[in-house]
Amino acid sequence: MRRPASCEEGEAAGSHHENPTRTSKVPPVKVVLLVLGSLLAAALVVICRLSTHIVQIKANLQSLTEENNALRRKLPGAEDEAFCEDGWVRFDGTCYYFSTNRLSWEESRKSCREPGAELVTVDTREEQYFLRSVLNRKMKTFDDMFWIGLTDSLEEGRWIWVDGSDLSESLQFWSQKEPDNWTGENPAGEDCVRMGMEGGGVPMKNWYDNDCTSAQKRICEKKLQRPKKK
Repeated sequence: MRRPASCEEGEAAGSHHENPTRTSKVPPVKVVLLVLGSLLAAALVVICRLSTHIVQIKANLQSLTEENNALRRKLPGAEDEAFCEDGWVRFDGTCYYFSTNRLSWEESRKSCREPGAELVTVDTREEQYFLRSVLNRKMKTFDDMFWIGLTDSLEEGRWIWVDGSDLSESLQFWSQKEPDNWTGENPAGEDCVRMGMEGGGVPMKNWYDNDCTSAQKRICEKKLQRPKKK
């Protein structure tokens, strides 16, 4: 026959069962890491879906804007209204074209001139802000940049727009440490300017000098078109 357990033995047994309970209240490190990992993965999924949704909204907005411009030209009386051709973007009395193919700076200028346009000249802060906003939607990578009509190919350090005017001291939007006239790819240096993402996260500062023979996209500009009188 078993001897009845004494009070001391009972207490000892009870205390023996309490310790695991106290220890189990502290989550193991692996469980914490697993929970954090799950939360991070869920957050990334949400961010990815939101980013995709935003891109789609922007694409829809651009499409609606183009459709609206096309419809406006068909309205009664619209035959006398200035307009931008399909594929061009309107801003402050000017039409802008953002190419998808890549050419050298000289080839880009020639391509812009064919429809009566020219590589863009940035005349105001408002125009720079507009161009930067459009590029933020169109650029897919950091190197996805666009030629503008600025060069110092005639005289090193003297930046001149394609319309013959000198670059204004108050209207310069160079990225950090630019222009640097890097000669790593071409001993002749970098004499033409392209516009891209903002270097160092500084707002509006997105100009980079580059080798004029390199292939880049381009921004062309021309005045609003007036329909020809019948």
